[in-house]
Amino acid sequence: MLDRLYLDRVIDAALAEDMPLGDVTTDALVPEDAACRAVLLAKSPVVLAGIDVARRVFERLDPAVSFTAHFADGARLPVGARIAGIAGNARAVLKAERTALNLLQRMSGIATRTAEYVAAVQGTRARIVDTRKTVPGLRRIDKAAVVAGGGTNHRHGLSDGVLIKDNHIVAAGGIRPAVETARARVPHTVRIEVETESLAQVREALDCGADIIMLDNMDLARMAEAVSVIAGRALVEASGNVTLERVRAIAETGVDLISIGELTHSVKAADISLRFE
Repeated sequence: MLDRLYLDRVIDAALAEDMPLGDVTTDALVPEDAACRAVLLAKSPVVLAGIDVARRVFERLDPAVSFTAHFADGARLPVGARIAGIAGNARAVLKAERTALNLLQRMSGIATRTAEYVAAVQGTRARIVDTRKTVPGLRRIDKAAVVAGGGTNHRHGLSDGVLIKDNHIVAAGGIRPAVETARARVPHTVRIEVETESLAQVREALDCGADIIMLDNMDLARMAEAVSVIAGRALVEASGNVTLERVRAIAETGVDLISIGELTHSVKAADISLRFE
């Protein structure tokens, strides 16, 4: 569930961007008191995400709007599915249309792609996780869509956990000093993850007591060897160069997590439309 205050800030900013001085077309053509009935339609197969976000967009412009959702987030819909019915002030519905669709289409596109990855690794121990490669200001929305698609969230932000990456390792003078310094300075409840690029780094991170070890851009044979070396003493995350065609083979190396930036940074919007009836 997305926080209402956060969601309203996102929606209000989007509406202000779309019509800083009103909607000149709608205001010129549609009577102020005109009412309408409309439907949201799936024009391609889709895993739905963001139905309550879309509802809230219409509510921001017409608090009395009737928005009847026929499906919940996570539903798998065929072409032609009637996602929701809308009845309310015609001006408000037209003004809300693009913002509602932009958010609903993006979220459903993320959920649909996530579901494809989740299906591809079914039967393995691997979980599909997202990254911080999200649209600025929309991170919580993007990550909620990943969950709707059956994925799992990685860190929501830099405050959520320690992830020691290549530049941190250079700045700290190596993996061991980086881990030891972090361990001394963060609360004991915070887990420490280390990004590694070689088996030597994997062993060093393991010896330092890292809670999670990321295997960055490793080939399949090296991943499998790293999993064998770690032997359950830390969670193992695979990252980098992950594609739908390759993800099953990555999962079969025995990793626990597979992080995929594509879920949110290269999303293809779902094909959903609004039609007056």
